[in-house]
Amino acid sequence: MIVITAPTGNIGRPLLARLLASADEELRVIARDPARLPYAARERVEVITGSHGDAATLDRAFDGADAVFWLVPPDSSLPPQDGFSGFARPAAKALAAHGVGHVVGVSALGRGTPVADRAGLVTASFAMDDLIADTGVAYRALANPSFFENFLEEVDSIGDNGVFVDVLDADRAAPRVAVADIAAVAAGLLLDRSWTGSDSVPVLGPQDLSPNDMARIMTEQLGRPVRYERQSFDELYTTLVGYGLDEAFARGVVDMKRAKDQGLDAGVARTPDTVSPTSFEQWCAETLAPAVRG
Repeated sequence: MIVITAPTGNIGRPLLARLLASADEELRVIARDPARLPYAARERVEVITGSHGDAATLDRAFDGADAVFWLVPPDSSLPPQDGFSGFARPAAKALAAHGVGHVVGVSALGRGTPVADRAGLVTASFAMDDLIADTGVAYRALANPSFFENFLEEVDSIGDNGVFVDVLDADRAAPRVAVADIAAVAAGLLLDRSWTGSDSVPVLGPQDLSPNDMARIMTEQLGRPVRYERQSFDELYTTLVGYGLDEAFARGVVDMKRAKDQGLDAGVARTPDTVSPTSFEQWCAETLAPAVRG
């Protein structure tokens, strides 16, 4: 029995599809709104309706479970520690109570780097990883860089104005990854549970890219000029608070971005074990270009 949290999200949806295509094991999902699940999936999985931050829901979901895919969507209404470790605390208790053997969690790059303890949301994610690992389960934290899919939040600006915005140095190259590749690694770990102990599994994409590199590739793939515009950290904070985000959460985003600009994601070498296949060119052609045209 494999339990999947956040099964309708960017990572959970392709993960669920992979497990349905390859797993002989029973699958169970936790979903606030089961209607958002693909119709075919609803016919083939057990659905536990509720939040995976709720102790009673987790008690039902983890009963008889052998493995869990764990993902905490950031909650912009809460300070980072409450949004990550606070949300995961009932799960840690339920994992121990039900004797779940293996957990694969979505986390971030940067553990062990000089800026790991001041990286905002990422630092909070590391504390959550430790909370889960301390239960005694076999745990693998998927150590991810920023997602290609983050650009989908800027589709209108890219399409209408040919601009995307961030706070990173325009020439700072860093790993980027497609969520489908994260889902593929998660599926492999959930299906082959021969691993033990606690460790991180980096998922780095095929190459490091700077904002200027990505602007060039977008220009080539979209057939129109796209440029990168750098904003200040103060401007980012003001914008996030203006959108109504919790001030501590907004500060956590800014601190994460500042840490990335100082090399947070540069601490792991790309090897055959850490590389993932989807290039930014491929992702732009298959995902970003249709979104911009649409």
